[in-house]
Amino acid sequence: MSTRLARSARLVPGLWLAIACASGTGGGAGGGLASSGQIIASGPRASIASAPKSDWIQMFNGKDLSDWDIKFAKHPLGENYNDTFRVEDGMLKVRYDKWTAFNGEFGHIFFKRPFNYYLVAAEYRFVGNQVTGAGPSLAWAKRNNGIMIDGQSAQSMGLNQDFPISLEVQLLGGLSDGKPRSTANLCTPGTNVHFGDSLITRHCINSTSKTYDGDQWVRVEALALGDSIIKHIANGDTVLVYRKPEMGGGSANNTNPGVLVPGKAITGGSISLQAETAEIDFRKVEVLNLEGCMDPKASTYRPYFVKHDPAACK
Repeated sequence: MSTRLARSARLVPGLWLAIACASGTGGGAGGGLASSGQIIASGPRASIASAPKSDWIQMFNGKDLSDWDIKFAKHPLGENYNDTFRVEDGMLKVRYDKWTAFNGEFGHIFFKRPFNYYLVAAEYRFVGNQVTGAGPSLAWAKRNNGIMIDGQSAQSMGLNQDFPISLEVQLLGGLSDGKPRSTANLCTPGTNVHFGDSLITRHCINSTSKTYDGDQWVRVEALALGDSIIKHIANGDTVLVYRKPEMGGGSANNTNPGVLVPGKAITGGSISLQAETAEIDFRKVEVLNLEGCMDPKASTYRPYFVKHDPAACK
């Protein structure tokens, strides 16, 4: 894992931050990318930390999955295959106790509302075992999940499509073997990103986060500002920064014709969570919309908004 990413930016209370990224070369797929982030204070705009808790949208209501759409590869939209996504004990859980084999039926649960400028957060812990029949070829998927951001809609996915075109904020749990295994990494199904001015086509890039072994709770956030800056944050530390996402690359198979347009800028989209053979609990999934009325005279004005939506002022 690259140590140069340790210079990635943090949010500073009282300032709105613009982040300039430098690029370099790193290891192979799944390894760290040599890069860094610089903080540039760009004005007095209030920080996201000033947002009251009541402004956060609770994507998971703690009761049911009515705000979500489910899509499993090889299955039609809306089928919760083998009751994999479920609500128990006030948590959104991914469970594989009703599976007897796995044949590429990767699953995703999509929040029904898309966003363009936002901060999304999930508090999770890995539990249990991998799905029966996973085998050595799926060793990479142990204690592995993801927050898929800036994605295509569930409705636009192909019947046999495995992963949505999106940016995956990869969630990894340590394997308790003494080896580093960072979380809040980046994987890019059907997408590419820029580090500085360089287009990076590697599928996965490690963050600089710590390794989180066992069943401890971890909070991972992703700050997405349209087609400009995206930051990954693990337990309060910014661990990865990149910019200018676009469609392209591989690892999103069996897409519908015309959906994946190489080189097309990604400015926002869906947010989804995975079922990727590992069992996991989510106790909180929430998002802060950063697009709204920026007219201080309007009742809907918020000082932390970064994108003006005139319609929100009415």
